[in-house]
Amino acid sequence: MAKGANHQQRRASKATVLLAWLSMLALIVAASLLAGAGPAYRWELIGLGDAFNFMRNGVYAATAAVGLSVLLLLISIFTRRIGASVVAIFVIVATAALLYMPWQQWQRAQQAPVIHDITTDTQNPPAFVALRAAREAAPNAVDYPGEATAHQQQNAYPNVQPIHVTAPKATVLAAAQAEVEASGWQIAAITESTIEATATTHWFGFEDDVIIRLTEQQNGVQVDMRSASRLGASDVGTNALRIETFLDNLGKRLE
Repeated sequence: MAKGANHQQRRASKATVLLAWLSMLALIVAASLLAGAGPAYRWELIGLGDAFNFMRNGVYAATAAVGLSVLLLLISIFTRRIGASVVAIFVIVATAALLYMPWQQWQRAQQAPVIHDITTDTQNPPAFVALRAAREAAPNAVDYPGEATAHQQQNAYPNVQPIHVTAPKATVLAAAQAEVEASGWQIAAITESTIEATATTHWFGFEDDVIIRLTEQQNGVQVDMRSASRLGASDVGTNALRIETFLDNLGKRLE
């Protein structure tokens, strides 16, 4: 009886050790694939399709890590192995944290319309001049898509509106330039009424073009803005958020 019990204990011990190592390995693979997809594409080591495959496989690896950890946790509870329980809980929590950003992006993608060119003035959008050649060389069109996009934008992002400020035009232009520089965007051109710049996303390094237009009015200056992606059918709400954030910060800067 004693020999049989010892044999079962050794088998359980080997199983918990194996599961612990496999769950940790799956977590490491998932983290490498998910975290490395964006930088690898940004540094031109892989194509965009490969980067998305990296992310997809990373999610599969993370799912495997959770499954192995749940099994490890159950075995450790029955065999009263506290160390194995700690490993299992750590992997489950770490995997949940790892998947949070992709899950958040997926949620945003489900809610966002399939558009990539956002502006505060859909009737007379600010036109790219200095960045026109760069946009013509990119997959997405340089000109504003038109009424269909405007309708989708108005339904999805009703808060994308111009701001009105009671300050001299030169003061507003200087403040807008300062905010562009604070945002880390690369300025392409500045005129008396416009600023054109390129914003680069942190993870994948996607380039989105921005133009800020100032229009003098009797009681101040109206600030319009347009933000358009060079690549991709959907921006997952990035351009709308960029405009809202920029104009909000600009308004505070001018207070």
